[in-house]
Amino acid sequence: MRSAGGSRGADEPDRQRAGDHVARSTSIRDVAAEAGVSITTVSHALSGKGTVSARTRLRVEEAVERLGYAPNPIARAMRTDRRAVLGFVSEEIASTPYAGKIIVGAQAEAAAHDHVLMIVDIAAGEFDDPRIDALIQRQVDAVVFASASNRVIRLPRSLDPARTVLLDAFDPAAPVPSVVPDEQDIAATAVRALLEAGHRRIAHLTVEGAGPAVTGRVEGYERTLVDAGGTPVVIRAAGEVADAAAGHRAATELFGPVSPGAADRHDGERPTAVFAFNDQMAMGVYQVAEERGMRIGRDLSVVGIDDLQLVAAALRPGLTTVALPHEQMGRAAVRRALEQTGALTPPLAPRAGVERLRGELVVRDSIGPGTVTRS
Repeated sequence: MRSAGGSRGADEPDRQRAGDHVARSTSIRDVAAEAGVSITTVSHALSGKGTVSARTRLRVEEAVERLGYAPNPIARAMRTDRRAVLGFVSEEIASTPYAGKIIVGAQAEAAAHDHVLMIVDIAAGEFDDPRIDALIQRQVDAVVFASASNRVIRLPRSLDPARTVLLDAFDPAAPVPSVVPDEQDIAATAVRALLEAGHRRIAHLTVEGAGPAVTGRVEGYERTLVDAGGTPVVIRAAGEVADAAAGHRAATELFGPVSPGAADRHDGERPTAVFAFNDQMAMGVYQVAEERGMRIGRDLSVVGIDDLQLVAAALRPGLTTVALPHEQMGRAAVRRALEQTGALTPPLAPRAGVERLRGELVVRDSIGPGTVTRS
């Protein structure tokens, strides 16, 4: 209540400053907590979108009044913009060279359907990052949440499953669509390239852990090799970081200590080919081969996964690898998001919760002919 007469001038500036402070420091998350509803419900209540009961809308409005919440002016402007906006939460992939194609694909697909992509880059695992709330506050039509790596996650609590698509991740406990690489098929593609060159003694070097990428690639490798009559040999480097050092450790365990004549031993003594979990681990295999006098592409064949240009194209000889479908994944995730908003009509047949995309073999010079063992 305002004071009358001359006292207004003395007291009002202080109250204005206090009110400004409250407005600046209060977030949409605070309003949701005060009203006892979700952030999405607050967003819908304030924008007029979605179905919100009159009683719930009143609770939200009262919470806004009590807290002095002021919606961001950019959000108000976007609500009157004819362009439709999709949110894209990037879990560090915006700065990852080999995953940049995910964003390229997502942007291209959004533009093809007259949508704008608003990108927010967060640190890995920081699902409570306030920028996610800010994205929702800006009234995006749907959100694509892109994980830093293919893994099982819990859907961030501020995201609505009905308006969210997970990219390179999935949540088995939430009814939210996901787009991921087909890890088993990608591994099978790598192994088939070695089988077709005549190899049967093929080892798989990987890391510890039970994530979808590790388990899927092991399963794809084992199934494909067994079907061809081979015996799987899986070496797991200690730890879950799949880098060149891990590849070196695993390859050292596979081939044993450095000794004279290692390159001349073939029949029944060592694998003639290695399928590495990724290109970085393959780099470690190259190092171990050099230490033992083995020539890649002649004494030992190697295949990786990723088609990481800084590694695969730079190694000598160039590394044959399976490129992950990053651009296609970005496009597919945006299409699923557009289906959620009604901007695209979904297929007549129900779509699976998890959409898996295949990789593509990129042939360089790291595979040589193998010797088929006769029984």
